Amino acid sequence: MFGKASSSQLSVTLGGSGALSHVYIQHPPLRCSIPGSKGLFYDDGNKLILSPTSDQVFSWKTVPFASHVAPTSDSISEGPVLSIRYSLDSKLLAIQRSNHEIQFWNRETGETFSQRCRSETESILGFFWTDCPKCDIVFVKTSGMDLFSYDSETKSLHLVETKKMNVSWYVYTHESRLILLASGMQCKSFTGFQLSSAGIIRLPKFEMAMAKSEANNKPVLAAEDVHIITVYGRIYCLQVDRVAMLLHSYRFYRDAVVQQGSLPIYSNKIAISVVDNVLLVHQVDAKVVILYDIFADSRAPISAPLPLLLRGFPRASSSSSRTGNKDTDGSEANDISDHETIIYGDNWIFLVPDLICDVAKRLLWKIHLDLEAISASSSEVPSVLEFLQRRKLEANKAKQLCLAIVRTVILERRPVSMVTRAIDVLVTSYSNSIKTGSYFKGIKAEKPPTSDVSNVNPSTSVVDESIRREDALGKSIKHGSASRVENESINRSPAFSVSDSEENVSFENSNHLRSLGAKADRENFKVAESSQSEVQKLSLQSQLLGPSNSPLNANNSENLESQVTSAAISPDEMYSCVFASVEEEMAGDPAYFVTIVIEFLRSANVERIKVHPNIYVLTVQLLARHERYAELGLFIINKILEPSKEVALQLLESGRQNIQTRKLGLDMLRQLSLHHDYVLLLVQDGYYLEALRYARKNKVTTVRPSLFLEAAFASTDPQHLAAVLRFFSDFIPGFKNTADHNAYCRILSEMNSSITA
Repeated sequence: MFGKASSSQLSVTLGGSGALSHVYIQHPPLRCSIPGSKGLFYDDGNKLILSPTSDQVFSWKTVPFASHVAPTSDSISEGPVLSIRYSLDSKLLAIQRSNHEIQFWNRETGETFSQRCRSETESILGFFWTDCPKCDIVFVKTSGMDLFSYDSETKSLHLVETKKMNVSWYVYTHESRLILLASGMQCKSFTGFQLSSAGIIRLPKFEMAMAKSEANNKPVLAAEDVHIITVYGRIYCLQVDRVAMLLHSYRFYRDAVVQQGSLPIYSNKIAISVVDNVLLVHQVDAKVVILYDIFADSRAPISAPLPLLLRGFPRASSSSSRTGNKDTDGSEANDISDHETIIYGDNWIFLVPDLICDVAKRLLWKIHLDLEAISASSSEVPSVLEFLQRRKLEANKAKQLCLAIVRTVILERRPVSMVTRAIDVLVTSYSNSIKTGSYFKGIKAEKPPTSDVSNVNPSTSVVDESIRREDALGKSIKHGSASRVENESINRSPAFSVSDSEENVSFENSNHLRSLGAKADRENFKVAESSQSEVQKLSLQSQLLGPSNSPLNANNSENLESQVTSAAISPDEMYSCVFASVEEEMAGDPAYFVTIVIEFLRSANVERIKVHPNIYVLTVQLLARHERYAELGLFIINKILEPSKEVALQLLESGRQNIQTRKLGLDMLRQLSLHHDYVLLLVQDGYYLEALRYARKNKVTTVRPSLFLEAAFASTDPQHLAAVLRFFSDFIPGFKNTADHNAYCRILSEMNSSITA
């Protein structure tokens, strides 16, 4: 019934568009079904799905996502539940019981207390816990916001500050720590606050654009039409304009909110997800999803709209063939099979940033990108490589796809200009990852992220230097921060990412960032040089973890993703996984292959990246194999090929057919102060007297005297043999007492006797 978008094997077809989907959900989902449940709620601060009953609340961890995770439970009292969530330290449980009251449980002591509105004329729209140093919890009311701190001694809340304003509804994400409060007749006027570990920052008021209908009616903006997302550490707000059929994008700065363009929509129902910093716009009515990578503020979709795919679901035939014996899992699958296969069902609620909750069947799905299908859907190789290099959640798969794509374009002998641009993308990405340190970072994907807002000048494209870790979690909530999932509109979709430690999202000052950038430029070369040994170790690990021809099946890739944290490709990997693997197949077109390798060396030189000596050795082999000795000489003299022992030995090997090339190899050994090797090669070439002079001058004592004596004897010149014996007798203490001295003295006497005779 459902096909796969791509196979599990790593195969790359460039320019194709036959994938069934670029986005999928994986069966089985997380089942959150509890008898007597009053509904499902999402606690984005702790990344929990909560299901309260009359006397208990059950919770499931959503990070890391696992379909068979067991719930934990806490006892609660009977009563209505409008919203529920744990404190960030998990010591307190808060339940909104009505529009005027929130009840609190101390999990350690079991004690309870309640906090009510001071006036019956105001209503609580929702609440959320915060890591702001000024307060612990925020009540959002129709009259504004109340900020409370919790006193552990008195076990009560103390009002810290009240921010008065009229509020129709609000949207909040824990990842960004940003709350937007809507007001006005059309609910299009907004006031924003960021409550983070750095303090409270109030953003300037702004209005969202709304087109007028033909009847000149003024549409009212709903909470489900506004989505806060965090992409590449930047905080955006996406607003659905149903009249204009556009999705407006706003970027947040400290003293301005700037509209940054619009995306077309093709459905009255829109849902938003963010997976690995890729924006997913679900056209719910059309049952397709459109992908955008807004890293460079591009408004072009990554690929054509395609359906959301369900993978791993048991086919009907296999389900019906099961017998009703002890296989309880099978019967469970049969019970829900008719409902689980409804893509974009009416009961689907999209949660931040990559979760889907089926509130009717109590199921939670996680959204995934099919990188292989995405990479195969475009013939713009440099663009595809740039996209893959930015991926973090499946860094190993992205890396292997990049390597496969480069191998393919070389083997297909694509135009040199195109291959050069592809190589430039990979080299630049690797250089940046070394400079920023991301190449060495370990993946941590289990804890939530924090966010804070600093100073930013709106005139620049500096955004909240948001998550210093790209994998963080956050949630966009309307009508109350842990508001009941059933009451949230299907169009509502918060956005967040997964991580293990929360860091601050902040609006930085643009001048400060520019100075940091200049300093970084000055330090770049130093950083790259000092990192080379670590890079080589990690490159070796990466090669061991993910060989180019290994299948990208679930078992392999899941283990690898926990270790490979960057899709950046080192020069070592370029050699072993690209150049060395295609060398034999490129034997028929050496000129093309040499050009490609030289372009790689040029790109690496521009970025000041140290190249593995094997790449230089390969270049020497290719040039010498096709007798391009003059060109090879220029490469050595101009240091396009960096001097190394490996290169020198290859020059000597290739120089058997060209004396000038061999001389270049000898000169390189001498330049590198590889005196032992240089002396040995002089002796092997018959220049043993010159080797003796060089050894004496450079104090080379590691070469065995017998090598020189054998070479002198082979010359049949007794004077040369006598000179060698005299040299070692004078400069090596105790040489006269060795067997070599005695043996060759006899040989010298015999040679002199034969000459006299």
